[in-house]
Amino acid sequence: MSNIKFIQNLLDTWKNSMIAYLPKIALAVIVLILFYLIAKAFKSFGLRFYSKIFKKKSDIAKLLSALIYFFLLLSGIFLALEILGLEGVLTKLLAGAGIIGIVAGFAFKDIASNAFAGFLLNVQKPFKENDWVKIDNAFGTIKDIGWITTSIKTISGQEVFVPNQLIYNNTFTNYSTYGKRRVILKSGVSYGDDLELVKIVALKEVQKINNLLKKEVIDFYFTEIGSSSYNFEIRFWIRFNDQKDYLNAMSEIIMLIKKRFEQENISLAYAVTTLDFGVKGGVNLFDKKIDITS
Repeated sequence: MSNIKFIQNLLDTWKNSMIAYLPKIALAVIVLILFYLIAKAFKSFGLRFYSKIFKKKSDIAKLLSALIYFFLLLSGIFLALEILGLEGVLTKLLAGAGIIGIVAGFAFKDIASNAFAGFLLNVQKPFKENDWVKIDNAFGTIKDIGWITTSIKTISGQEVFVPNQLIYNNTFTNYSTYGKRRVILKSGVSYGDDLELVKIVALKEVQKINNLLKKEVIDFYFTEIGSSSYNFEIRFWIRFNDQKDYLNAMSEIIMLIKKRFEQENISLAYAVTTLDFGVKGGVNLFDKKIDITS
């Protein structure tokens, strides 16, 4: 009889608790449904809004609208737990989530860094597909900008994957930004050549480059007196869409200058070795006839 009475009292207690708890349960369900509808509405609105901002990057719009959706949905769940008086459960959930977050942060630190860098790349757009770039010593065209890595098709034909965080941790060069590129040719002439003539001839030959941007300034400088030559640089701009444009321009100017220098009897510099046969200043072997005796 005592056991039956105990069970009956327990059932009565549960019954009374359920009756007292029903309004809180109903309110919590209403809050959950309300926040679900709000989250869904904001997700739809956010998707339309961000799609206008990131027209060519629908993934970013979807990501931002999904973050809004989950934030509002989690807010509704937490509020419903508070209504039910389950603050202790909520505190334990948050504490557990914090510990898990710390562990996951250490475990996925590099992945998170790459993902955030990928987000910045898609927002800032420092380069786009088919741009010629040099990133982390990889030179080629951009093939794909992912969330974790950016792939580059190199001039040797391989596909190189560069982690996105490396792009923002180091300097990188985009050769396609302005649609033009500067060609810099370095060379030298012998000590016996007329430097004024060298400069005039070189500048005239640059004008013959097919892809030359003639409105841009052409620079010519003698840069140093070398050990066996007067060294110079020629700098000029060309239209740039592909690496072939640069290579063709460099090849053209080398052939043009060689041919014209030969016509003008200008000697391109090469390494010269001087033999000193005298105590002071040396003796040129061609100053005197060489007497060879047996």
